[in-house]
Amino acid sequence: MSDEAIQAKPTILLVDDEPAIRFSFSKYLTKKGFVVVEACNLADARAASAAQRFDAILLDLSLPDGNGLDWINEVREIRPDVAIVVITGVGDIPSAVEAMRRGADHFLAKPVNLGDLEVFLRKSLELGTLRTRHLAHRRLAKSAEPFFGQSALIQKTISLLKLAEKNESTVLLHGETGTGKGVFARWLHSRSSRSHMPFVEVNCSSLRGELLSSELFGHARGAFTSAVDTRQGLLDVAHGGTLFLDEIGDMDLGVQSQFLNVLEGKRYRRLGEVRERSSDFRLVCATNRTLLDDVHAGRFRKDLYFRINVLSIETPPLRNRLEDLHGIIRHLLDTLGKPNAQLTGEALALLHAYSWPGNLRELRNVLERATLLSGGEDSLTEAHFPGLESPQVLTNAPAYLNRNILPDEIAKALGRFHGDKKKAAESLGISRATLYRKLKEAEKR
Repeated sequence: MSDEAIQAKPTILLVDDEPAIRFSFSKYLTKKGFVVVEACNLADARAASAAQRFDAILLDLSLPDGNGLDWINEVREIRPDVAIVVITGVGDIPSAVEAMRRGADHFLAKPVNLGDLEVFLRKSLELGTLRTRHLAHRRLAKSAEPFFGQSALIQKTISLLKLAEKNESTVLLHGETGTGKGVFARWLHSRSSRSHMPFVEVNCSSLRGELLSSELFGHARGAFTSAVDTRQGLLDVAHGGTLFLDEIGDMDLGVQSQFLNVLEGKRYRRLGEVRERSSDFRLVCATNRTLLDDVHAGRFRKDLYFRINVLSIETPPLRNRLEDLHGIIRHLLDTLGKPNAQLTGEALALLHAYSWPGNLRELRNVLERATLLSGGEDSLTEAHFPGLESPQVLTNAPAYLNRNILPDEIAKALGRFHGDKKKAAESLGISRATLYRKLKEAEKR
């Protein structure tokens, strides 16, 4: 049987303390095309649920170590989309009704007709699929559509992302820190055929070696010193959806080798296990490094680089598309809950003169700080944007131009360039922000 056929089978967690019922249900459901995992109590059910992703749960309410009712709430917290069918005794119908109130999809009274069991199970699985789509649509409705800009540079990026949304190819987003690679990855997922399934993000720079392996692949109990319980990996969570590996250039060589094996067949093993698992995910990677340089330096595997560099998309720095700045500012102010905030002309010129080494992330932080400093006022002035002297301009300026600029020197420069403040600032070796500040100081004298 092919991997695809195995993967298409719904996986059921059967929780019941009666061996005869487990045997009967498992035998019948296996013949009907289900994969059944058994648990005889709540402790085993919790462990199984933590170790594996199930499409549905068949749950007896009366269990040796507790009432299945209490577990329904836990399951719904972690997996709001999973289908739950409750099995109960004839005399305990009120408990079954309470189970429905807590989130179960259906209930069946013992003795259970196996034909009815299959019908209710398939109906519940359909409900689970609809619930997943509804949750995804609700999340997307809550999140504002991002504004990327209108410049030629960003439109090139958008056109490549629109190409990527029509296929399942691996995407490599590359660009400076703060240029919005994570936002682009989420946007791509939201417009793809996998939008109703999970978007799983892993930052490879914050986890190293064994920790990153454990996060990706999961681990069995005792696989390493701190592995006190079996744990599901994010490859399993990403099944059916998108796996976003942020800063993949920081991934250790050992983990690179492991992950390359996953890409070969979408199959993997948890740390400390021999059982092979599969995960159907769409891969999106991001990096702020030049990976080809890392390949030549031996820091990144050449074969992995070629596997992830299928569709390469650049996220341009903000300083190269300042024509988008005003629109992005308006969008960010809206997301910060300040739709009525307005920047004065001087403040806007200050932001245009800055080189934005931290790109969009820095711009958002600067705007958030400005709205706090404004004390709730809608007018944002230069005073609300402290510290935006352009480091790029000042660093590159000749030493003799870093001296104190006199007011009459500024006046002469403005006269020479017919009031063009940008050209006047450049000729003086200062930023436009500094020029505006000095003009304001001169007015106060």
